[in-house]
Amino acid sequence: MALQNSINTNVGAQVALRFLNATNTELGKTQDRVSTGLKVIGAKDDASSFAIAQGIRAELKAISAVQQGLSNGRGVATVAIAGATEISNLMSDIKKKAIEGMNPGNTTAQQGILDADYTEMVNQVLNFIQNAEFNGRNLLQSTSTDVAVISDSSGGTLTLRAQDLQSTVFDLLNAEDLTDTTNATAALTVVNTVIDTINTALGQLGADARSIDFQDTFLTAVLDATDEGLGSIVDADLAKESAKLQALQVKQQLGVQSLSIANASPQIILQLFS
Repeated sequence: MALQNSINTNVGAQVALRFLNATNTELGKTQDRVSTGLKVIGAKDDASSFAIAQGIRAELKAISAVQQGLSNGRGVATVAIAGATEISNLMSDIKKKAIEGMNPGNTTAQQGILDADYTEMVNQVLNFIQNAEFNGRNLLQSTSTDVAVISDSSGGTLTLRAQDLQSTVFDLLNAEDLTDTTNATAALTVVNTVIDTINTALGQLGADARSIDFQDTFLTAVLDATDEGLGSIVDADLAKESAKLQALQVKQQLGVQSLSIANASPQIILQLFS
């Protein structure tokens, strides 16, 4: 069968162009995968995988938001624990002053000095309470309320229990004095009660803070596992894509040469008229 030559329809060029366009399209996709590191960039690449990936990305952002909330809660608890710990440390000095105030051998001047020291330290207790604030929340004041901390993306919460150390510690201590041995003895009884109260508060604050730490550790593990799952869906195999990129680049060059040869074939017709 004889080959028909035509200047109107160049079949060879059309075929070469079609394959070159297909190569360019695949090359563009491969270049996108190499540059982004993703094999599923948009819905047109793989609609179902992209939809799943978008859902996972939303969950990752939700978990990150929860962890931010936990971090804020941890800050509130940590500052409260620091304040209660300082009060607990100070109580040993206050107790010492109360015991010294019980000494019958104290002169009036000495008793006055002890009472002044006691008052100053009790005022420092109030200072610790009032300054145990983080992000506008204080767990130690008389007006404090429990703080709910978001713990999961479904809206679950953990609770930081308020510890009213202003009423149960400062107010009780502030009602006492060391002006004489009798008052000092009464003050010591209050001091011992207050120490037990602070220890209980520290235990509750510590337990609540640990709950936040446990939940944050768990969410970090979930975040890592979820991120790994997302990667298995959308991440490109860069070694494979790199090899494919080089092959397509060669194929593109061959396609351009083939198209050039096909476009030159009509020139043969001119020889028929020479």
